[in-house]
Parts: sequence; C-alpha cells; structure tokens
Amino acid sequence: MSDGPELQEAAWSAVTNPHTAVSSRPSEAAPIQEAEQPGSAGEAGDAIEVSGEVEAEAPNRREAAADELWTPPEKMLPDIATASFGEPGPVAETVHGPDDRVQITNTSAYPWRVHASLAIVARDNSRWIGTGWFIGPHTLITAGHVVYIKGSPVPGRDGWVKSIDVMPGRNGAALPYGSVRSVSFRSVVGWTRDGSEFYDYGAIIIPSELGNTVGWFGYGVYSDAVLKASTANISGYPGDKPSGTMWHAFCALQTIQTYRLYYACDTYGGMSGSHVYVYFSSENKRTIYGIHAYGVDSTGLNGATRITQSVFDNLKSWKAKY
Repeated sequence: MSDGPELQEAAWSAVTNPHTAVSSRPSEAAPIQEAEQPGSAGEAGDAIEVSGEVEAEAPNRREAAADELWTPPEKMLPDIATASFGEPGPVAETVHGPDDRVQITNTSAYPWRVHASLAIVARDNSRWIGTGWFIGPHTLITAGHVVYIKGSPVPGRDGWVKSIDVMPGRNGAALPYGSVRSVSFRSVVGWTRDGSEFYDYGAIIIPSELGNTVGWFGYGVYSDAVLKASTANISGYPGDKPSGTMWHAFCALQTIQTYRLYYACDTYGGMSGSHVYVYFSSENKRTIYGIHAYGVDSTGLNGATRITQSVFDNLKSWKAKY
C-alpha cells in the first residue's frame, strides 16, 4: 500500500468513483434511490447516520429448501479469500494467542439467525465458504471478494461467482431456516476493477423475503471518537472450527483509518464478510460499522472495510432494490 486511500480515491475519481456500484446482472434496473430522514446531529462523536435493525418474529418452522440446493458436507470447504489472495496469502486471518472465540449454539434465536453461512460456487465450479448478514428482506452484506473473485492464479476463476447458497442461523448440519440460492450480486468498481482493500465490500440479493423471517441488522457511519470508545463484536463461520458452526469474539479497536479498521479479535478464514458492530446495551441495539475482510501480516491484526458515508449510501440502495 504505497499510496493512502485518499490519494487513490483522488486519482481514480477522475475516471470513475471507486464506490460506483456494479451488478452481476447488468440487465437489472438501477437501484432505487429513496429519501431517508437522517439521524439527529447529536454531540460530536455520535453516529452521522444510522439505518435501524429489525428483529423479526421468526415462525417455528423451517423454510423449505429446494432439492438442488447445497447440502452441508462432512469436510470443511476452503475460505473464499484464498480464491483471490492465494494460500496462505499476505492477508491470513489470525487467532491471537489464546483462542477467545465462543461458539454460538442457539443460532435460531435473534440476533444470531441474522448471520448466514455461505456456500459459494465460483466460475470454474470450485467451491468455497464465507459469511454474510441481512440488512433487509432480500439483501445480505458481505466482503467484495466473496461475490467477485479478483486476481486468482487459476484460469477461468476470476469474476462474479456463479452462485451462493445462503443458510441463516446455520449450526453444523442444522439449517433452521433452510437455504436459498442467489445468482445476483453487487460490489463497487474499487474492488471489481482495482482490487483495492479499501473498497472490498459487496451484497447478495436473494429471490425470497427470508430477511422478514430472520430479521436484519442496522448499520451506521460513526466518528473516530465513537469508534475509539467502542468494543468491536464479530461473529461468523470460521474454517478452523467444526463445519458450519458459528463463533463470536469481541475486543477493542486498535487502529482506526479513514477507510479501514483494525482489531485483535480472533478470526479465521471463512469469516470473510462478517460484520463488526457496536452493541448499545441501554437500547439493546447493535449497529454495524465495518465489514470484516482481512488479517494483516505486518501488525498481526485483523481488519474490516469501514462503513463511510459512501459505503452507507450503497448499502441503502442495495437494501431498497430487489
């Protein structure tokens, strides 16, 4: 990273803003732009703007899954990050010293059911794992490299993935809300064109309203002051644990940059696309402020794409459009 993101963005904006949204299905209509009442200005350090979470009343039933949908295998599939970055690669995620992760076993309860285990089929038919989380009835957010493989050494693998099977609240072989397949994805040119870690975020659009069943998370744009005082929470489906099990960790943020956040929370391959959130206990609310994507060799820290106003605007558009 010889140039900072500010210099990169200034250079790229003369051609195309790196946050310009792109779709795996260009024939689809452009995202609907909706007016949204911004949050109160508040004191310095408050959120600039927040999109709220929704806790759906999940029925006591399992959503039917089509026969052809992916079935959890006995053996763990590889982490989708290695498709773009290689193995073990320069951005291997890290478990720091003692493993502080805690397994989530009540995955059918809110908020855990809002997380989804992802089974990904790339263009060359190779299969991978990742993590995503709902922000609306049809929309999940994840890392850009989950939906679009960039820089793979394998011919025919780069580009939009073929399909992703979304399994909310998965717990090993148990799929309490079934599985739904998506072939519609979103990202931004900063990732699909330039492969920059500063713009490594994307979305999965599903053909059902499963988010109305499991609920979804809110997300927000926060000042450095709020983030410095916050505890980072991260949950997902790591590849070093039993296949399809969910694990959670929390820690302080170590480094806050304009476009990236770094922390010592324990993560592992397979958690690409997990959220990083702050929990407000007084309101029992969780608000996402980062999208987990990397580990960093030079510091030993793991990292996320920060939700800036530009990222927020794209998430809002992707949530609004089906």
